[in-house]
Amino acid sequence: MELIRGLHNVRDHHRGCVLTIGKFDGVHKGHQAVLVNLVEKARALGLPASVMIFEPQPEEVFAKDNAPARLSRFRDKYQMFKALGIDRLICVRFNTEFASMSADEFVFDLLVKQLGIQFLVVGDDFRFGRQRIGDFAFLETAGRQHDFEVVSTASFKLAECRISSTEIRQALASNQFGLAKQMLGRDFAIAGKVNHGDKKGRTIGFPTANVLLKRCKSPVAGVFAVKVLIQGSTYYGVANIGNRPTVNGTRSQLEVHIFDFHEDLYGTLIEVAVLKKIRSEKRFDNFDALKQQIAKDAEAAKEFVSLLSETDKTEAHSVVQQ
Repeated sequence: MELIRGLHNVRDHHRGCVLTIGKFDGVHKGHQAVLVNLVEKARALGLPASVMIFEPQPEEVFAKDNAPARLSRFRDKYQMFKALGIDRLICVRFNTEFASMSADEFVFDLLVKQLGIQFLVVGDDFRFGRQRIGDFAFLETAGRQHDFEVVSTASFKLAECRISSTEIRQALASNQFGLAKQMLGRDFAIAGKVNHGDKKGRTIGFPTANVLLKRCKSPVAGVFAVKVLIQGSTYYGVANIGNRPTVNGTRSQLEVHIFDFHEDLYGTLIEVAVLKKIRSEKRFDNFDALKQQIAKDAEAAKEFVSLLSETDKTEAHSVVQQ
């Protein structure tokens, strides 16, 4: 799959495509149905199946800290688009300059002249251009003028795929991880490279692999029983997702203690799937109290894992791998 980072990297040979535009947060089962049909249409027309997304997401520019937590990072989306057969991913840098583009410029300069779209799939609530003037009807009119077809994502979904990223976030917030899994088509997971932490966990017998969440706000917070994928192998553990108030943490991160695992993971990409919430994050009076609670959390997580069926333990759950 070809990745185009920024509109300045669109070249003449990129003209002509079947395109869909959206955030695709989580790349859930509804998204997947749209993308599978997009690929089929592209193959029928002999054109590349293309997806346009925005980084950062528009809400993260306008609402900043009040923007919804992401279900998936850019890397996660890239992997899933690739696995679904998408040929080209166009990543547009979303900023105030891009937001000030008129609806006419968006359609005629970008979609028609630069990309030469032949077929466009967007949500019927899709809005674009300065002051969000452009809408689905605007695109339909432009399509008739410039000879490209416009269809709604609703017509590209399966009947049972009435799923939204908002519904998935709500399911995660209410600890309905099974429901979230049904909508995503996999366990909700956070992936990232392990970095060096303050190493306090190893001093109390609970070494952790630490993944900084950077600017991504997590849709879940607290202590969880988790499944951990490391280079194709599956392990289980207990994880804290949050700001670590007892040790005056200032950055949001994931810390996972992996059961029966003693290898060096620094720099390794791991994926942590949330299975069950054990408790909310809280501040303890001292480190000894925290140590005692971590021991209880680990036992609770082990008890939960012991009750999982063999099917639960072995079924595919991960973000699509390369």
